[in-house]
Amino acid sequence: MKILTKVFLVIALVGLGSFAHAQALKIGYIDSNEIMGMMPERDTIENKLVQFEKQLENELRAMATEYQTKLADYQTNLATMSNLIRQSKEKELTDLQTRIQDFQQNADMDYSERRNELLTPLIDKVKKAIEDVGSEDGYTYIIDSATGVLLHIGTGADDVTPKVKTKLGI
Repeated sequence: MKILTKVFLVIALVGLGSFAHAQALKIGYIDSNEIMGMMPERDTIENKLVQFEKQLENELRAMATEYQTKLADYQTNLATMSNLIRQSKEKELTDLQTRIQDFQQNADMDYSERRNELLTPLIDKVKKAIEDVGSEDGYTYIIDSATGVLLHIGTGADDVTPKVKTKLGI
């Protein structure tokens, strides 16, 4: 009988310890889209990206204009061209077309890299503020409600978005 009582006592203590630990969890949530949208650096980053995109578009437009000009010249003078000149012009047009396609693909990659390069410091700053708020206020978890991962916010969860905004000075 004493052994059975001890087993129940151990089970009860483990259960109470787990219950007490569960009660100590402090969960908060934030809306990272709201925070990112309010960051003062965001406008500067967006302006730089728009300028970069315009540069890429201007270069692509210049290449397309060059192609159209050479194509029109080729079509106009086709009847008077020798085979050698015709083949040379066709190769030139094909090469230019390939350059344009390569430029478009590389421009997309360059834009993505530039965007990541400009946004990374801002994202790191927000992450640090979230970590600081979590540490200072004793949160066990802070969940980002903007990602769509959060399915339910219980009454025990706190919206720490205002605290993170304060930490960031926005």
